[in-house]
Amino acid sequence: MFNFIFLKRKSSVIDKLIYILTKKDKKFLLLLLFFSVIISIIETIGISIMMPFIAIATDFDLINSNKYYKFVYEVFDFNTPKDFVIVFGVILIIFYILRSVINLLYIYLLNRFAESRYQLISHRLFKNYMGRRYKDFVHINSSNLTKNIMHESSNLSYLMQNMLIIMSEVFVLTLIYTMLLYVDYIITLSLTAILGINATLLARVVGKKMKLLGGVRANAQTNLYETINRSFGNFKIIKLRSNDNKALEEFESPSLRLVNLNITAATLSQFPKLFLEGIGFSLIALIIIYLIEKNNGNMASSLAILSVFVLALYRLLPSVNKIMNGYNSIMLAHKSLDIVYSELTYKTENLGNEIIKFTDKIRFKNVSFRYTRKNTILNQVNLNINKGEKIAFIGKSGSGKSTIVDLLMGLDYANEGAIYVDNKELKESNVKSFRKIIGYVPQNVYLFDGTIADNVVFGKKYDEKKVINTLKRVHIYDFLQAKEGLQTKVGESGSLLSGGQKQRVAIARALYGDPKILVLDEATSALDIETELKIMNEVYSLSGDITLIIIAHRLSTIEKCDNIYEIKEGVVYKKT
Repeated sequence: MFNFIFLKRKSSVIDKLIYILTKKDKKFLLLLLFFSVIISIIETIGISIMMPFIAIATDFDLINSNKYYKFVYEVFDFNTPKDFVIVFGVILIIFYILRSVINLLYIYLLNRFAESRYQLISHRLFKNYMGRRYKDFVHINSSNLTKNIMHESSNLSYLMQNMLIIMSEVFVLTLIYTMLLYVDYIITLSLTAILGINATLLARVVGKKMKLLGGVRANAQTNLYETINRSFGNFKIIKLRSNDNKALEEFESPSLRLVNLNITAATLSQFPKLFLEGIGFSLIALIIIYLIEKNNGNMASSLAILSVFVLALYRLLPSVNKIMNGYNSIMLAHKSLDIVYSELTYKTENLGNEIIKFTDKIRFKNVSFRYTRKNTILNQVNLNINKGEKIAFIGKSGSGKSTIVDLLMGLDYANEGAIYVDNKELKESNVKSFRKIIGYVPQNVYLFDGTIADNVVFGKKYDEKKVINTLKRVHIYDFLQAKEGLQTKVGESGSLLSGGQKQRVAIARALYGDPKILVLDEATSALDIETELKIMNEVYSLSGDITLIIIAHRLSTIEKCDNIYEIKEGVVYKKT
């Protein structure tokens, strides 16, 4: 079946869909296929049953001359042929009503499957992105991830929906076609030749264009998302420079491009329908001409046959149109399948549940790290960090300070050597439990648009008393009491708070999880010296027996550390 539809792309399309669909999806898909066969049989009966009804209605004598009609007539003991025809007609009415109900149920199940797949695929994409290694994730454009989750997963569900429609209509087409061959094979084969040639031309011309549009549309959507994110992320700078018009110009180009692509796609999608309708009406005229010629102008004897072919074309032309539209839609959305498949097959972290405890020390043993062969960041680092110790890393920008901390937190792994926690090597099987004991405060704090309490808890179990105590520890609770308390809004990216307040909330978030290790990655470098010193003194006082790891530029902020290490050209030196 798919040889006709997908030609050379069969293996790639089907294999990718099999990979993406779950076991439950495949079972539901088989149910839909079975249902589509039932629908096909019902549609065929709906057309074929009309021929005997019209034949009897126009000639009552057929009831006695046809053994099947006569048998039914006698078994149910009809009084007159008229009663027989009326009951026949009522049965047809009931049948067509039931046919509509069953078709409606099938459409509901079809849409349910497609829309549910959208939710499932978007969820799997989100799960995949959240499961990526940190070093892989930071190199991805977030706007592209958003587009994939929101648009490409939706396009893929639309693709699957169209595949199901095509399969259903192919079943209908096959059964009705078989029936028409039985009724009059000469007319049927003639119709096949005419419709087949036109359908093939449409598939080649329109389908090829739709495929090209699909790839271009995916790129246009990516550009549009990037423009929106870039403009919103730099809103303050844009306002400062009065660059609103420049931002609008950058938005207008990809948005207009996307609109024009959608207009073209929508127009092309209607072309097969209009074209096939014209062909259909022409074919009906040709059938009438043929029957008149065949029966020497006597159409009465051919009325039943004519009605069957008219009804068949009435049902077949929409089927052919749906198949053509479905094929074109698949060509338009094929890029989404490639994108989703590529993203879902991307290797994620395979973290185990092995428990690792930190009671003594963390040891770097001959640790080397490089991004490429020629770009060594850390070279043969040997370092001990004792529990409860307060240490700092200093060095020039790009010297490897953040890299060594990423390795320490288990966000990345050494190319050579190993890191040991209480003599147990840190690796994927136990790093998940180790990460849970770490509190992290980055330089660029991201506070989402919610309340202070929401931002402090951030994915952990909410405990109001604990939130209050944590906020008191970082000396921001009294400030909040003058506002809305724990329900104080922070604004997007903490825009309603000062720099110092944002840092305090970030430290509170890190402390809320009761960490054994607290990492400050240049967390106060954006603050003025007075505020930085004040916050750092508070950090030292509240850290207690927490192991404190600090990355800093200003030596004045790390004077209270037990040890200070400087990183130069990949080597770690202890400052005396």
